[in-house]
Amino acid sequence: MNNTHTRRPTWYIPHGGGPCFFMDWNPVDAWDRMADYLKNAYTTLPRPPKAIVLVSAHWLQPQVTVTSAAQPELIFDYYGFPPHTYELTYPAPGSPALASRILELLQAAQIESGADAKRGFDHGMFIPLKLMFPNADIPVVQLSLHNSLDPVHHLKTGQALQALRDEDVLIIGSGMSFHNMRAYGNPQYAPISDEFDNWLTQAVQSDPQQRDQLLAEWSQAPRARDCHPARAEEHLIPLMTVAGAAGDSLGRKVFSDRVMETTLSAFAFG
Repeated sequence: MNNTHTRRPTWYIPHGGGPCFFMDWNPVDAWDRMADYLKNAYTTLPRPPKAIVLVSAHWLQPQVTVTSAAQPELIFDYYGFPPHTYELTYPAPGSPALASRILELLQAAQIESGADAKRGFDHGMFIPLKLMFPNADIPVVQLSLHNSLDPVHHLKTGQALQALRDEDVLIIGSGMSFHNMRAYGNPQYAPISDEFDNWLTQAVQSDPQQRDQLLAEWSQAPRARDCHPARAEEHLIPLMTVAGAAGDSLGRKVFSDRVMETTLSAFAFG
């Protein structure tokens, strides 16, 4: 399956705030447009993928790690939400075989890596995938971030996984393009988030070599640290992994919305 017509894209998606899509909110329509985007993203694919690799902002490890259980449980790693949001289900299977394949590719690229057979699926995975692939019938392997949060390391990790795109595997980075918890709901951050989002869009849509260089130096972008404070950029870093996996495929913005006074966007490559 080695041609660009069957090669899977890579996606960077926003996963919202906690279980936001499955509870009442104020204003009531705050997350509706993002939910609609997630529900309809599959329509851009010619067919469902054989498997999904999901890079979650909510899992950091000292080495790149994959879930290797056949049926991971859910991790309700959000706090203070309504009781029913801790009863959500998403019984997607894992894939020990795909986990082994990922480790093989990472080790070939001399990237230190390992597997975790006990780790479950966190909400960076099951909240968006409940909307995107609600039947929960596609095997999923989660991929951790490296706790250095080094963008170059994550670009290289993605580059090592490019072959999966030719193996009918969809690579998704799940995070938020703006993630300053103290700024949500503050109108003063609307133009700040716009400035960073404009830079990020231009970077993603640059030619691949320039794109990777810009993303490697993202912290130098206008208002970067206002949007992703130092050592709290884990919601942006999944973008680096999917951009690395994009290889020579071009990137583009596929969704953007103003939520809680900030601009949040999604990007696709290929």
